[in-house]
Amino acid sequence: MYEKDPVKIFVVEDDPAYTRFLKYVLGLNPDYEVEYFTTGKECLANLHKNPDVITLDYSLPDLPGEKVLEQIRQYDQGISVIIVSAQEKIGTAVELLKAGAFDYITKDQDTKERLFNSINNARQKTSLIREIHQLKKEISGKYSFEKSIIGRSPAMQKVFELLEKAAQSNITVSLTGETGTGKELVAKAIHYNSKRKNQPFVAVNVAAIPSTLIESELFGHEKGAFTGATGRRIGKFEEAEGGTLFLDEIGELDLALQAKLLRALQEREITRVGGNQIIKLDVRLITATHRDLALEVREGRFREDLYYRLLGLPIHLPPLRERANDILLIAKHFLDQFVRENDMTPITISEQAQHKLMQYHYPGNIRELKSIIELAAVLATNGVIQADNITFTPGVRNETLLNREMTLQEYTYRIIRHYLNKYDNNVLEVARRLDIGKSTIYRYLKEMEEAGI
Repeated sequence: MYEKDPVKIFVVEDDPAYTRFLKYVLGLNPDYEVEYFTTGKECLANLHKNPDVITLDYSLPDLPGEKVLEQIRQYDQGISVIIVSAQEKIGTAVELLKAGAFDYITKDQDTKERLFNSINNARQKTSLIREIHQLKKEISGKYSFEKSIIGRSPAMQKVFELLEKAAQSNITVSLTGETGTGKELVAKAIHYNSKRKNQPFVAVNVAAIPSTLIESELFGHEKGAFTGATGRRIGKFEEAEGGTLFLDEIGELDLALQAKLLRALQEREITRVGGNQIIKLDVRLITATHRDLALEVREGRFREDLYYRLLGLPIHLPPLRERANDILLIAKHFLDQFVRENDMTPITISEQAQHKLMQYHYPGNIRELKSIIELAAVLATNGVIQADNITFTPGVRNETLLNREMTLQEYTYRIIRHYLNKYDNNVLEVARRLDIGKSTIYRYLKEMEEAGI
C-alpha cells in the first residue's frame, strides 16, 4: 500500500450504535475501504484479505481484545491495530501497546479526530514497512549468486558450490583472496541468500579503523567510558543482531583485540566498553583477509585459537589471472552496467581489445578490470572499444613468476598450473601450448598433488 492507494480497514465492534457512528466517521473519507465485524473470530477468519488497519473493540463477546491482537500479530505484524475501548485504565492501554497495538483510543467526544489521525499515521507506517519489504526483496535478487557473481571457469564453479553450502547454514565463513577479488560482494551474496536475509548486514573494515577505536566500534561503549564518550554507542555486533557481521581484513586486528573477539565468539555475548551489562548475541560472522593467516599464526601475529574459531567454512576467491575465461564475461558485464548507469548508447569491445584484455595480469583483480573498462567506455568512439582505449595503470608492479624465488621444478609446476587454469584443464591443449607430451603433464600433476601444490 502506498499513500495514494485505498486503505483497507477492518472494524471489529459489537455495539450496533457505535458501529453506526464508525460507519459515518470512516465514510467521510472516500479512500477508505471498510469491512465490519461483530466478533473477534469473524475478524480472524478474514485476515486472508490482508487489511492495512484494524480498529478493535477491547471488549468483545467471544474473545478478549488482547487475544485477538496476539493472533493478528502472529498472522502479520505489518497490520496496524488500533484499540478502541470505553474503559480508560492506563495500565491496560500500556500493556496493549507493549503487545504491539499501534494506538489506544478511548470512546469519547474526541474519538473522531483521534481515529482519523491514528489511521493516517498507521497508513504512513504501513507504506514504509511494505516499501522496506519490497526493497529487501530487490536486494535479495540483486545479490543472488547468479546475478552478483560472474564466472564460468572451473575455479569459480568450485566457489559457487561452497557458497550454496554457506547460505544453507549459520557456519562462520572465512574468505581469502587477493585485494580486489570481491570478498565483500561474496559476503553480501551469502547473507542475502541465507535465512538471515531480512536482518541487517553490517560490514567493518578492520584495517580502516585505528586500533584505539576498534574495540568501541565492535562492542560499543557507555557514556563516560573514556574521554570523548559523551553518550552510549551501540557497537557493530549489536547492530548486526539477528543478521550477519562481516569483518574485512581480519588479519589486521591486533593481538589484544583478538583475545576479546575470541571471548565474544566463544560466549556469544559482549559487554560494552565501560559497561557491566552482558548482551547476548545472535550474529552470523563472515571474515575476510588477503593475508595467509596460517603463516600469521606460525609467526606469532595471530592467535591460533582465534584462527580455528574463525576458520569455519574456508572459501578462497581465485585471482582474475587464474580465471582467464571469465575476463571477457566480467568485462562485458561492467561495460553494460556502465553504459546503463550513464544513459549511453550500446558499446562493444573489438577483437583486438578483447585480445589485449586477455593478455594482462590484473594485479588489482576484478576491481582493476572494472576501472579499465569504465575508462575505455569513456574513450571509445563510434560505440566500439578499440585496443588503444584499453589503458593499464602505470606504476603498478605487474607480478610474474620471476618476482618469487623458487626451484626450477617449482617454476615448472606453477607454469603448468597456470596453463591448466587458463585452458579449463584441457590437458591436450596445454601440452600443445607448452610443446610437451601429455604424459609429462600427468606426471607433473601427480608430483604436484604429492607435494601439495
